[in-house]
Amino acid sequence: MFWGKIGVTLLTLGLLYNSIFAAPDTAAAWRQLLSTTLGGAGRGPVLLALALVPLNWGLEAWKWYRLARHLEPVTFGRSFRAVLVGLTLGFATPNRVGDYAGRIIELKSRRVSALGAVFLGRYCQLVATVLAGMAGLLYFLLTFYLKGYPAAGLGVAASAVLLSALVLVPLYRSRLLLAALGVWRPLRRFRPALAIMPTYPARALHAVLAISGLRYAVFCGQFMLLLAAYGVRGPVGPGLAAVAGTFFLKSLVPSLNALADVGVRELSATHLFGLLGQPALPVLSASLSLWVINIALPSAAGLLLVPGLRVLREKRAGK
Repeated sequence: MFWGKIGVTLLTLGLLYNSIFAAPDTAAAWRQLLSTTLGGAGRGPVLLALALVPLNWGLEAWKWYRLARHLEPVTFGRSFRAVLVGLTLGFATPNRVGDYAGRIIELKSRRVSALGAVFLGRYCQLVATVLAGMAGLLYFLLTFYLKGYPAAGLGVAASAVLLSALVLVPLYRSRLLLAALGVWRPLRRFRPALAIMPTYPARALHAVLAISGLRYAVFCGQFMLLLAAYGVRGPVGPGLAAVAGTFFLKSLVPSLNALADVGVRELSATHLFGLLGQPALPVLSASLSLWVINIALPSAAGLLLVPGLRVLREKRAGK
């Protein structure tokens, strides 16, 4: 599985390289596109998308603050630092497991339960992605693939509604999730960490899910701004459906690391926007820019906070 993910990642990045950088005409067109965007009318939307980065990760810090204070008293500042450090540590780890470490080591106790809290926060974000993404992909299925097949379209729509309802079950009926984990022996080791989930009241789950929805809206807004900056024009509704579908397809593929997300998201975006008649190069540029401003730059900023981790301060104090 590990080497399979590496192979898929290398293949995807290789295809992107051959499609853009290795072709002289395409590479020149991309450089011209970047120069025109950053030096012309596209500068405003790019700067606005950059200005939303602190809001994006501020919402994630707020979400972690709401989850972590259920375990021990924390401040928003500590939560924000834990989120940035987790982003940095998760940048090069499979499925971003370093994100768990970055948040947990900032806590003073109940670190096993903190695993469940981090999982709960990530699952709420996944719920927002799945609910919006199902609607986005449903638009493309009914418009481009199942047009003229009303019975099949009705079945797909009913399946989408059912799956959207099922994705909420582990969130609001987490005891069922714990019971399911107990059935299969290899998954029983996760039960101690996830046992914290049923202790969160419904009101707290509503709040975390709402924050996840706001953060998802910020992501979509940034993507739409960058698309406009690179000259992608078209109706807002289908564009939002393509953005939602892109995020959903990316979430279905387990990532080797943050860099591996690049290929999955870019291929999904170029395909869905291609169905809308949009050229691949501006879409690809917008998607890559979204990754740079939301993942690469904040990860670099998080490097400045790593030496101040609580666990490192404790080790220095013990020497």
